[in-house]
Amino acid sequence: MRHGEQPSCLRSSIFLMGQNARGNWVVQDQRGACGGIFVDRASAVRFAMFENGNQPHAVVLVPGIFDLDLNRGANDAHRQSVGDKASPKRRAA
Repeated sequence: MRHGEQPSCLRSSIFLMGQNARGNWVVQDQRGACGGIFVDRASAVRFAMFENGNQPHAVVLVPGIFDLDLNRGANDAHRQSVGDKASPKRRAA
């Protein structure tokens, strides 16, 4: 990241941070819009702090295995739209 570069996510996001099964550090915003995999904790924290506007209270450490899933937001929206189509419409009797 260059000096003066704007973050790719909205600054009000909460970022989840943890380690995947391979021991890499994973950072992902709560909406699944952005994130990354890092070789060390310091790099992961630096990314999360940059993306959230330097708000330490908006970085949450996740216990256990944490995998990066940038399709989560898209999948949730897809499930909702498919669910809406699949649910039967009630008619007035």
